[in-house]
Amino acid sequence: MTALELENLTKSYGDRQALDGATFSVGSGEIFGFVGSNGAGKTTAMRIVLGVLAADDGEVRWAGRPITLDDRRRIGYMPEERGLYPKMKVGQQLEYLARLHGLTAAAATAATKRWTETLGVAERLGDEVQKLSLGNQQRVQLAAALVHEPDVLVLDEPFSGLDPVAVDVMSGVLRERSAAGVPVVFSSHQLDLVERLCDRVGIIRSGRMVATGTIDELRRTDRPRWAVVGPPPSAWANQLSGARVLSDDDAAGARRTVVETPGGDGQDVLAAALAAGSVHEFAPSRPSLSDLFRHAVASEEAAR
Repeated sequence: MTALELENLTKSYGDRQALDGATFSVGSGEIFGFVGSNGAGKTTAMRIVLGVLAADDGEVRWAGRPITLDDRRRIGYMPEERGLYPKMKVGQQLEYLARLHGLTAAAATAATKRWTETLGVAERLGDEVQKLSLGNQQRVQLAAALVHEPDVLVLDEPFSGLDPVAVDVMSGVLRERSAAGVPVVFSSHQLDLVERLCDRVGIIRSGRMVATGTIDELRRTDRPRWAVVGPPPSAWANQLSGARVLSDDDAAGARRTVVETPGGDGQDVLAAALAAGSVHEFAPSRPSLSDLFRHAVASEEAAR
């Protein structure tokens, strides 16, 4: 079931168009990765969802209807810039934020205990936020987004500055919330993590959504790629009409070439390589999210 929808959002700051008809939706229990270059419009879109900014045009909907103030109070938001009080103690701060969301004192204390234990900062409850490492501040920031048991999570660069153990902890929390039916939207420049964690991905460029779908769906829109371990591509790739060599690595005595072709099952690639010498390996090459991101952005640039 669709939970959160952004429909044709536009937003300008003077002459700069921050959002240009941005549209995507997130289903219940879905983890949606929102990716784009710096300044692409990700934070602006998130702030419009929160009601911090007003869109020039378009609409944000929750459960099929225009989002309300009460709906927004049920959002757990994690800003890219830390929004915590630096001189306030961790436990007092989280309990205070929980109370602002309507929890009783006892419920706020219980929620603070639960999330700080889950995120590995329970022993820092009595410390001021400013005395924590950047990674632990990030964990507390996520606890602040979760402490009121929100109906939706909107997280701006939640993995920034985290070590691998903390990344695993935060990933586990997002999966647990997703399994409980909570829709999760997060932005990140760590595309390998987005690829591993998300059900669907939206790619934004200059305020426009240029691709949306599962990784497999985005791969199906891409041109086929083939990996060949064998003779150098200079001996065979130029015989293939419309082919493009994407990479050519000579490591550990084996030359691995990735070629992009307009279509087909790759038999023409294999035949050309075999005609030039011995082929030790031949297989489809699945593009990573980083590859798909570059392709989507380049295609959008070429279309303009």
